[in-house]
Amino acid sequence: MSENAFTVRKLAPAIGAEISGIDLSRELSDDTVAAIRRAWLEHVVIFFRDQALSASQYLALAERIGVPVEYPFVRGIEGFPVITPVVKLEHERHNFGGVWHSDTTYLETPPMGTLLLAREIPPHGGDTLFANQYLAYDTLSAGMRHTLEGLTGVSSSAKADVSKSREDRVADSPAARAHEVLTAEHPVVRTHPETGRKALYISVAHTSRFKGWSEEESAPLLHYLHQHQIKPEFTCRFQWQVGSIALWDNRAALHFPMNDYHGYRRVMHRITLRGDRPR
Repeated sequence: MSENAFTVRKLAPAIGAEISGIDLSRELSDDTVAAIRRAWLEHVVIFFRDQALSASQYLALAERIGVPVEYPFVRGIEGFPVITPVVKLEHERHNFGGVWHSDTTYLETPPMGTLLLAREIPPHGGDTLFANQYLAYDTLSAGMRHTLEGLTGVSSSAKADVSKSREDRVADSPAARAHEVLTAEHPVVRTHPETGRKALYISVAHTSRFKGWSEEESAPLLHYLHQHQIKPEFTCRFQWQVGSIALWDNRAALHFPMNDYHGYRRVMHRITLRGDRPR
């Protein structure tokens, strides 16, 4: 089998594919990296199993795909500031980022993608759901698509549900900007810079209102869109194992980590990849 002759198996009709037959700890050829990126762009999120990577190997993998950037609120692991620990301990009740979202849309230049590597997992639970935002946009009525084309969403890092989910990690590993409130404005419908497709670009975690609208005025339409964008037919669900890796496209997907494993420890390592300003 040649280096880039891996197998791609769809996980669900709408989104997600599992890739097998590749060892990501090895130095990958340019052709292999290009093939992985094609699969990623096609399926929006891709998964790998049984990858025994050191922190250095994990970072090297991320650097072949994009440019890793630091997370503003939680300090990275020792020696690797761009590898963010995503941890829930046995006594904790809230999981990190435990609400539907695209990563850090409150930044002026939010990340294009995210890698997540499972280091320790509970005996059951802790799955992650993903939702295809191309389909969320495509299935809206023509009238609704026309309405949304002119709207800008205001994203905030301080919305209560998501800020509560990172309190434990901010308390024990705060980054330099841990206590700042970050906001950014982005189009409600963005055009993907690589595929050219349009996708909804809002989330219940970060979108506080529409630009020029009050939060009260925005709430009914946002509520409808938040319910629409996570319909089961747009989603897939991934069950983690130690050594599993997910790579998702923040420009076209939402994700939701399940918080159904109280009393157990879960440790993941996350790397986000620099993106561009949404348009």
